[in-house]
Amino acid sequence: MSNASDAVNPEQIARCEKLIRPYIRRTPVVEIDAADIGLAPGSAFLKLELFQHSGSFKARGAFANLLARKVPAVGVVAASGGNHGAAVAYAAMKLKVPAKIFVPSVSSPAKIQRIREYGADLVIEGDRYADALAASEAWVQKTDAMPVHAFDQDETMLGQGTIGMELDEQVPDIDTLLVSVGGGGLIAGIAAWYASRIKVIGVEPLASPTLTKALEAGHPIDAEAGGLAADSLAPRRVGDRVFPIAKSHVHSVVLVADDAIAKTQRLLWQVLRVVAEPGAAAAFSAILSGAYAPKSGERVAVVISGSNTTAVNFDS
Repeated sequence: MSNASDAVNPEQIARCEKLIRPYIRRTPVVEIDAADIGLAPGSAFLKLELFQHSGSFKARGAFANLLARKVPAVGVVAASGGNHGAAVAYAAMKLKVPAKIFVPSVSSPAKIQRIREYGADLVIEGDRYADALAASEAWVQKTDAMPVHAFDQDETMLGQGTIGMELDEQVPDIDTLLVSVGGGGLIAGIAAWYASRIKVIGVEPLASPTLTKALEAGHPIDAEAGGLAADSLAPRRVGDRVFPIAKSHVHSVVLVADDAIAKTQRLLWQVLRVVAEPGAAAAFSAILSGAYAPKSGERVAVVISGSNTTAVNFDS
């Protein structure tokens, strides 16, 4: 098997973008004045990937897998904290492919509902992502369904890397990009696109420091897997194919507390009327909490990656 840092590169990401373009949205970027959120005046750019099909960036990787790989008649299978499952279910629905999705009990009701709405066969298995992953692997052995990994698959990373390609076209002169990290597929794809041309900063919850621990150890290792964003940012470890890309092209990783993530969710709603799930708010919370402090004049962008949450109740 080739090294992922060779297979996931700007040329391959651009090729993937052409393949999936008919099926994905070109999501908008909103420029805000940091003064609006109580910080020193200066521009910040928010890449609103929460407007993507299925409610998160994960649709890009899902379509990349289903379009670039040969799907057997039995269909595809995925394990997910929720967003990846919804994305695979959505892509399978659009491409008329059978899909079986395993999720842990920690998955939010909003994400479970989305998966069901897209018509996939849903199974709730275990308490954490690792439990759902084990069940999905057993299903592959039993049926020969095509596994679509949430992060540690070249096609998944290539799909997520198209976010970097889009943002590069929309705001070509940013200095720094903040990206939430779970298993690392999103940050690996984006970092592979920029290839160290800008600072790509990973943001992880204190309760699930997977990439932080891997970089400290020099290889992926098990880390804590909990906290407010556990349904999207808490696998036990980053991917083996993710890691070399992150090691080469991710500038640094910062950690944020759950209360900072929750505060950022509220602020995004109050200031922009943007509903971000905890995993999506984590990246922006690094700035608001001071975990990452931009220098004067630094042009910073943030990926707001998903909105599959029940944060707003329109019945009241």
